[in-house]
Amino acid sequence: MTTFQRTDSGNADFQDLVKLLDEDLAIRDGAEHAFYDQYNKIVNIKHAMVCYLDGQPIGCGAFKEYDEHTVEIKRMYVKPEYRSKGIGLYILRELELWAAELNYPTTILETGKKQPEAIRLYEKAGYTRIKNFGQYENVENSVCMSKDISL
Repeated sequence: MTTFQRTDSGNADFQDLVKLLDEDLAIRDGAEHAFYDQYNKIVNIKHAMVCYLDGQPIGCGAFKEYDEHTVEIKRMYVKPEYRSKGIGLYILRELELWAAELNYPTTILETGKKQPEAIRLYEKAGYTRIKNFGQYENVENSVCMSKDISL
């Protein structure tokens, strides 16, 4: 049975999944990893989601406030053996629902060109590309996206 737990960055399962995510990104991003890593710290994340299958943590995601109308989706990860089964889409939808419940009408996110499966997931979920925002503004490898999630 698949379940979702709303939690925060203090959750041990979330922390373990983020470690796996960071290991994967370090390989994919190579020399650029240090730049991205500085913006992906999980300390003080108040809205994290862990997906469980039969009680085992298999994926996660989170969001943080970007401004009073927008949250930024962060730390999306699904263990490799559970990919291509729709788990990432379920996690993303749960995060969007939670953000909408908190009256945020918009989500934004950043992913990298070296994560084509992530780009496909976000496009499938209805995200559209936007101009790179914030610290990603002049970063060639970054792909920024947005979605209206107002209820």
